[in-house]
Amino acid sequence: MAKKTVTPSTTTLPASFSLLTDFDVHLFKTGKHYKLYEKLGSHFVNNEGQEGTYFAVWAPNASAISIIGNFNQWNKGKHILHSRWDESGIWEGFFADVKHGEAYKYAIHSNTGEYLEKSDPFATFCEMPPKTASIVWTPKFEWKDEAWMNERKSQAGKPKAYSVYEVHYGSWRRKLEEGTPSLTYPEMAHVLVDYVKEMNFTHVEFLPLMEHPFYGSWGYQLTGYFAPTSRYGSPEDFMYLIDSFHRAGIGVILDWVPSHFPGDAHGLFKFDGTFLYEHADPRKGFHPDWKSYIFNYGRNEVRSFLISNAVYWLDKFHIDGLRVDAVASMLYLDYSRKAGEWIPNVYGGNENIEAITFLKEMNEVVYGTFPDAITIAEESTSWTGVSRPTYLGGLGFGQKWMMGWMHDTLQYFKQDSIHRKYHQNEITFSVMYAFTENFMLPLSHDEVVHGKGSLLGRMPGDEWRKFANLRLMFTYMFMHPGSKLLFMGGEFGQSAEWNHEKSLDWHLLDYDVHKGVQRLVRDLNRFYKTEPALYQYQFEQKGFSWIDYDDRENSVIAFQRQGDGKENLLIVVCNFTPETRRHYRIGVPFRGSWKEIFNSDAHQYAGSGVLNEGLLLTSPVKYHGRDYSISLTLPPLGISVLRLEKEISEFDLSDMGT
Repeated sequence: MAKKTVTPSTTTLPASFSLLTDFDVHLFKTGKHYKLYEKLGSHFVNNEGQEGTYFAVWAPNASAISIIGNFNQWNKGKHILHSRWDESGIWEGFFADVKHGEAYKYAIHSNTGEYLEKSDPFATFCEMPPKTASIVWTPKFEWKDEAWMNERKSQAGKPKAYSVYEVHYGSWRRKLEEGTPSLTYPEMAHVLVDYVKEMNFTHVEFLPLMEHPFYGSWGYQLTGYFAPTSRYGSPEDFMYLIDSFHRAGIGVILDWVPSHFPGDAHGLFKFDGTFLYEHADPRKGFHPDWKSYIFNYGRNEVRSFLISNAVYWLDKFHIDGLRVDAVASMLYLDYSRKAGEWIPNVYGGNENIEAITFLKEMNEVVYGTFPDAITIAEESTSWTGVSRPTYLGGLGFGQKWMMGWMHDTLQYFKQDSIHRKYHQNEITFSVMYAFTENFMLPLSHDEVVHGKGSLLGRMPGDEWRKFANLRLMFTYMFMHPGSKLLFMGGEFGQSAEWNHEKSLDWHLLDYDVHKGVQRLVRDLNRFYKTEPALYQYQFEQKGFSWIDYDDRENSVIAFQRQGDGKENLLIVVCNFTPETRRHYRIGVPFRGSWKEIFNSDAHQYAGSGVLNEGLLLTSPVKYHGRDYSISLTLPPLGISVLRLEKEISEFDLSDMGT
C-alpha cells in the first residue's frame, strides 16, 4: 500500500459526547473490560434529543482518523474523530447525519505515514463479502426462549448428555436452484431445527459464523469478530435461528477462533499501521500453518477485546457454549515451528505463558458470568488439566476434545476384521486416560477432508461390512465414556468426502442402508439422553468398569456403564468381527434376569437382525471375576446392550430354575 502523509481537513466537528467513562478506560487499559462491545465500535444513540451514531476505535499509533461512507461520498476529510485526552489510544466522535444502516470504514492516517481503510473491529454487522465495509447496526430482537434459558440455569452443574451435531452452515443443505446460495438464517430455522430435534441431538455446533472474507476458510479466518456473517442474513435473523433452536429444546455452540486472524487489508492486521493486535516478531506473531497472525495475548487491550468477544456471543446472542479452536497452537511457542523459528519464554521453556493466562482468565470470566454455559477446547496434546478448574491449576475449560480416542478408533476400524486381534490395545487404550479430563469424543469435520474420505469410506470390506462397521463404530462411541460430537453427513453414512462447495448427499436416504444408519444415530441419541448410566458419571471412573478387555482372539470387549442404583447399570458387549458368536459367556454383577435393550444389528438399522430375544438368565458359573454369568449371542460387527430386568436374591426360590 502506498504511503501517504496527507492529514484530513476538519469540516465537521463531532459533538461533545462519549460512551466511555474514566473507569471504562481504566478497565480497558488493564485488560479487565469484559463488555467492551458496549463502548467501542459504532452505536446509534440519542444525544440530548438528537439521534446519530457514536464511533469509538482503538488506534494508538494513528495521527488522524475519520469516518468514511456513502453518507459523505467516502470523503475522509468530513467526519473527523478526536483522540481522547487520557492516552488510551481511543478515538471517538458523534455524528447526527450518520444513521442506522449506513456502511462505513475508518480512514486511518498512521504515524508511520501509511493511509489505511479499515472495517470496525467491533462491528455487529458487515457488508456481504466480497464487500468489506462495516454497517451501523444495533440489533433489536424479541427473544422467546425464556423457558430454555431458565431451564439451562436450573440445570447448571448437573450431569447431562451432550450429543453435538457439528454443522458447516454453507454446505448442510443448499437451495435446489443451481448456483443459488445456502439457506438464510430464517430458512434454516425451518429445516435444520426440525432435523436436529428429530435426530435427538442435544446441541448443534456451527463452524465459525462470525464474518469472514474467504468462504473456503470454513469461517476460521475471521475479520468481523462481533458480526454474524451477512451471507445468510442480518444479526436479527441469526438471533431468530438461535431462538428457534432453544424453543425446540436444542442448545447452540459456536466455534470461536482466538488463536489467529488473517492478513486482509481491511481487518485487524496492522490496524493502525503498526502491529497492534498481533506480535511484531513473526516468530511469535505469524502462524506458519494457516499463514495468519497470532494475537498478542500479553497486551491488555487485546485481552479485553477477546474476552469481551467471548462474553458478547453468550450475552447478546444467548449462545450456550463456545468451542475454542486450535488451543494447542496457543499453548506452545514452538507449535509447528522448527528450531530457531520460535522464541522461548522467560524461563526458557516452550509454553506460551501469556496465552495460558489469557485462556484461564477467559474461562473464569465466562463461567463467572454464565455458569450455565460451557467452553470446549480443541486441544490435541497431553497438556494437563485443560478441563480442570483454574483454582486447581487447570485451564478452566468445561470439556476437551478427546483426540487420542478419535485417532485410535479410526485407526482400529480401518483394519480388516481378521487383523483386529493384533490391534486390541487401540480400541481399549482410551479408557486408561478417559477420566483425566472431561472428554468429548469428536468425529469432526477434520476427519472427512483433505483426502481422508468419508467415515463410511474408511470402513473395510464390502458394502454390508462397511455399513455394519459404521453402525458398530457409532454405537461404540455412544457407549464409551464422554460426551459426543458428530459432523454432519456422518449420521446417515455420507459416502463422499465433505465438500464445502456442495450440499450433503441427502438423496442417499433413498437407500435402506443409509436410512438404517440415520435411524441408528437417532436412536443412540435418544438412548444416551434417557439412560443415566451413559451420562451421569461420563467423566468419572465410577461410571465405567471393565468386564473383559482381553479377548483378542475373538476381538470382543465387554464393560459396564453405571449411574446411581442397580436400575441404572448397563452391560455393553462389542463384537468387532463379522462372525456371529453364539453362547458367548460374560460375567455379570447381579443374579437374576437380564434383557437386551439395544442392538446395533437390528433390522431397522439395515442390520442382519441377530438379536437376543426374551430374558437372559444368570448361571452360578463364575466368570470374569464375578459370581454369576450369562450366555448370549453376539451380533456380527455389532454391539448388544443389556440391563438387569429383575434381581433374584439367594433366598428367592423362584431362582431354582436358573
